Amino acid sequence: MSPKTQIRPHPQRMALHNEIHARPPEALNAPLAISHVVMVCDAAEREASRAHVVALLRDHHLPQPDGESTHIRMDLGAFRIRWELHTEFVTWTFTRPISADGFGERPPPTAIEAVPQDWLGGLPGQCLASVNLWLLPTQTLGSSSLVKHVLNEDTLVASTVADGHGEVYTDFAVHADGFSRMVLLVGSMTPRRVGRLVQQLLEIDTYRMAALLGLPAAREASAALAYAERELASLATAIRTVNRDGEPDLLDRLTRLAGQVESQYAATHSRFSASAAYFELVDKRIADIAESRLAGMQTIGEFMDRRLTPARSTCEWAKRRQDALSERVSRMSNLLRTRVEIEQQQSSQALLGAMNTRQGLQLKLQSTVEGLSVAAITYYIVGLVSYLAKGAHGVGWPWTPESTAACAIPVAAALVWWSLRRLHHKVFEV
Repeated sequence: MSPKTQIRPHPQRMALHNEIHARPPEALNAPLAISHVVMVCDAAEREASRAHVVALLRDHHLPQPDGESTHIRMDLGAFRIRWELHTEFVTWTFTRPISADGFGERPPPTAIEAVPQDWLGGLPGQCLASVNLWLLPTQTLGSSSLVKHVLNEDTLVASTVADGHGEVYTDFAVHADGFSRMVLLVGSMTPRRVGRLVQQLLEIDTYRMAALLGLPAAREASAALAYAERELASLATAIRTVNRDGEPDLLDRLTRLAGQVESQYAATHSRFSASAAYFELVDKRIADIAESRLAGMQTIGEFMDRRLTPARSTCEWAKRRQDALSERVSRMSNLLRTRVEIEQQQSSQALLGAMNTRQGLQLKLQSTVEGLSVAAITYYIVGLVSYLAKGAHGVGWPWTPESTAACAIPVAAALVWWSLRRLHHKVFEV
């Protein structure tokens, strides 16, 4: 025997490894009555359902499951219970042995009858689907015996399953007790294979109903999508004719429409995605039961394909319309944004042109001011020189003040002009 390795395992290794063994089918032997109930639950109700099954086990003095269990199977004597925790719903499956004698000649016994009714009435959540399934040996009865007290002849659906080793009969109708009904006749199959077949049939009904949860959302979305498509068409027409003053109002309408579309998309996208996944599971389970036609009868696959296709198409079409509408709104927003940006660029160019014109005028004005400045400064400098010449003439300066001032004018003007030009060049170089 090799020693246990000291390799550090991943903290989720065992949980991920055991996932392949999650919710295994039970080995079943006919005859049995099976009742299957699907309860849609939110997060609080899912935890409440765990406490509910724990209370039942405690009342029967049975071991309590741990707080992380998502699947419980237990024999309570009068019946067996199977509890499974799913993402959106919780399934309860009750099983008890029955006698096959006289089946179909009177109302058949059900497994739900053996469950404490007070406890059953307190199941958390809302019932989405409920099925009574009877597992019987093949030689028990013929299809004609099922009609009288079990199934409706007008909507009877039947086929051979498990490569011809069994027969399944159902009418996909909700009967007076609130349960739909199935009858499974099995021949030479192992108990494990029978259990797997029963689980697949129950999952077909469970996932069928779960998939149809997207249909009301698709119908509600259709009205909102129709309004959004009309509003978008109106906006597309308005964009071609709107002037600059009307663009802010147009952009506001488009923004509000985009918000409505994205809000509805966020509210229904997960529902449509879940429905698509459930529809695929229905297809997979129908393929798994390996059914073939009974003479003159419609198979489960044919019934589901004909009856579920419109609902599936409605959900898929609503999802495609949402995706297409979201893309169209995005393109429209980009188009309007591009138009506004082009107009802004044109306005900016016009503004820059006006600024250039004003700058040219300012330069001309500045040149004029510089000329006036040269004259003014020269005038003051010559005045100062005149005063100096008058004082100097009294002490022997040979030129008269007027002559001195006249000679100083060109010199002063040249110096002032040179100084201003030098200052001008320094400013522009900076």
